[in-house]
Amino acid sequence: MKLKWYRAWVGIGVWFIVMGGFFVRSGETAMYKVMVVMSYDETYPWVQEMKEGIESVLANTAELTYFFMDTQHHPEQGPEKAEKAFALYQQLQPDGVIAADDNAQSMFVVPYLKDKVKTPVMFCGVNAEPEQYGFPATNVSGVLERFHTRESIILAKQLVPSIETFGYILRESASAGLVQLQIEQEAESYLAKYTAFKTPATLKEMMADLEELREQCDLLFVETLSGLLDDQGKSLTDQELIPLILKNFGKPTAGNNAYHVKNGLLCAVIKMGQEQGETAANMLLQAMRGTPISQLPITKNTRGKRLLNVDTMKALDIKPKPHILKGIELITTSE
Repeated sequence: MKLKWYRAWVGIGVWFIVMGGFFVRSGETAMYKVMVVMSYDETYPWVQEMKEGIESVLANTAELTYFFMDTQHHPEQGPEKAEKAFALYQQLQPDGVIAADDNAQSMFVVPYLKDKVKTPVMFCGVNAEPEQYGFPATNVSGVLERFHTRESIILAKQLVPSIETFGYILRESASAGLVQLQIEQEAESYLAKYTAFKTPATLKEMMADLEELREQCDLLFVETLSGLLDDQGKSLTDQELIPLILKNFGKPTAGNNAYHVKNGLLCAVIKMGQEQGETAANMLLQAMRGTPISQLPITKNTRGKRLLNVDTMKALDIKPKPHILKGIELITTSE
């Protein structure tokens, strides 16, 4: 008798386990296939930040396939890389696509996907006005990237009240003109006068530009210079170049990215790649679940974080009043 009851209870237990497993599986979100096309290479810190944001949303709901165009170091290969990206797209037949930064739009999304396929596409890290690429489109929306230049100038002037003028230096690229356009459009609202914009292509040009910038501005914004070539043709990183800028400019510096402040820039109100990736991924997830693209309007980044490099602050003998440091994340230079 006991054996019969035991078998009965075991049978009931197995039934619940099987049925329980069924309901868990049927209740799980279906896995999507998502292709992510990055304009730059996977070692670039900005790309790593965007990946973090994308994966914070999609890691448990999507199979992610990345394609890196590496147009920062090899812009001439961009169209060929875009063609290969499209071949991969055709092979994967993904449920959705995320395309990061401007080159992925102009070289990949616009020629191959925009209004040509039904797959939803979300962009992120785009500096241009969306109309330049014909966005939004029937299958394209996303998030624009805008620098917190105004807020960074305010922070720099709190640290060094004598700042009256500022300039910009970044590597010559397709994005450089878009950065300059944003600054020119906003310049009248800044608390310092905009005086110079330099786009060197080599280390030698950068050093010559720094001589001029010392005379032209009190504060220097540094955006990425990664990829500049030295006299031997070696491609240099921001981590190698920023110490040279600090030494040869010799005045306060500001930036837009956390990794640049860690490299030694004085301060920044940073934009975050995590926000770009997270926003695009959330929008794509909604689209893959059936929300029409028309109900997912183009947006832009809103978050900013204040950073201050205390090593650089001390090197410049800057001694801010304690209340100014309230709410600022203090960091040191990464070796």
